[in-house]
Amino acid sequence: MMFGSSGGEDTSAGSGFHSLTVTPVSKCVFVGEDGSGKTTLMAKLQGAEHNKKGRGLEYLYLNIHDEDRDDHTRCNVWILDGELYHKGLLKFAVSGDNLKNTLAVFVADMSRPWSVMDSLQKWATVLRKHIDKLKIAPEEMREMEQKLVKEFQEYVEPEEGSPGSPQRRGPTSAQDSEEVVLPLGENVLVHNLGIPVLVVCTKCDAVSVLEKEHDYRDEHFDFIQSHIRRFCLQYGAALICTSVKEEKNLDLLYKYLVHRMYGFQFTTPALVVEKDSVFIPAGWDKDKKIAILHENFVSVKPEDAYEDFIVKPLVKKPVHDKEVAAEDEQVFLMKQQVSCQRGRADLDSPRQPGGSPRTPRQQVGTNMVTAVPPITSGTPKGPAAANEGVLANFFNSLLSKKTGSPGSPGAGGGQNAAKKPGQKPVLTDVQAELDRMSRKPDSVVTTNNSSPTENEA
Repeated sequence: MMFGSSGGEDTSAGSGFHSLTVTPVSKCVFVGEDGSGKTTLMAKLQGAEHNKKGRGLEYLYLNIHDEDRDDHTRCNVWILDGELYHKGLLKFAVSGDNLKNTLAVFVADMSRPWSVMDSLQKWATVLRKHIDKLKIAPEEMREMEQKLVKEFQEYVEPEEGSPGSPQRRGPTSAQDSEEVVLPLGENVLVHNLGIPVLVVCTKCDAVSVLEKEHDYRDEHFDFIQSHIRRFCLQYGAALICTSVKEEKNLDLLYKYLVHRMYGFQFTTPALVVEKDSVFIPAGWDKDKKIAILHENFVSVKPEDAYEDFIVKPLVKKPVHDKEVAAEDEQVFLMKQQVSCQRGRADLDSPRQPGGSPRTPRQQVGTNMVTAVPPITSGTPKGPAAANEGVLANFFNSLLSKKTGSPGSPGAGGGQNAAKKPGQKPVLTDVQAELDRMSRKPDSVVTTNNSSPTENEA
């Protein structure tokens, strides 16, 4: 078997078996959202231990080996980035010259089922608009579309116990051809791109997580599968669910890819029992088969909008992740300083009227005279009042005199104070008060303690 190349890419073609007349396809184009696992999936198909994720438009390849004929070739693989502004790079991967040798793969992330249908519709629209802009002759495009319709109609499911029977067969006579070809359904190949299409649902191991964390039931998964399968019917696409983590259906995906691209024998029938490993080849599905899923619907109808039932969960942010606008450090410290100053001023300020009066602090000096209450005429008379008055006059006289003046305590004032020669002795007010105090108590005591009996005696 000989292989050729053109345009810098390996466009080698393999050979079919058992009269399979499938046009060899030499290129795969993977599209899907970021994080859907496109590059990781291809790394597993290549058998690589690690994968390097690129940016924009990645180029990889698959080694194709024909064991019966001992032939080798490479299948070119282009992976488009998940951002829409990279869609212009499709012109380097899909052109009018090689469109008929291209297979489109839509990758959907099943760990986020609420985004599956939006992703499929978005990238299908991008690819369809890109193909419409290609300058392809109408006759050639019509031929490609009719070929895809014929392959869809001529699908024959492999018989059990016959591993050698091909998945597709070419008609041997006009009578057989009339028996095999059936009219398409109402919603089948509504959008005919003229090229084979495959929908790959990745991360299907997340089914258990959806059941535990988001309370998904069988009804949810049947509803999701129903919408995806109806999408596949519209584009004439095959469907396969995979899991790189559990290595589920990876070998099946590789075999189906080389079968569609190079016509290799393929004998695996449709698999619809396990919801996390569904496989539906192109041409097998119908609206009646999809309606079987609707029998399990209880709280939803088949025609309900996808996003109304498969709702995106609300993301609950942890408490420590709550966004709080931090105040500037200096502003915070200034506010604390003002608050402390106000509190200190409240403690130092005098009480309002109505509270107990407090005499403000005063420095020692001549103003201290006002702190001593003077004797008023309204004070009660008696020995206690006399003593208070004497003490008041005594301290007033001390404060009113300067330190070192004659008669002051600091100058040695008193009865024993030394007199200068020629100085006239002058009794200070203190001495006068002391003298009066020494005389007055006897008379006061005698008067208060005297009784009529003693006076008469």
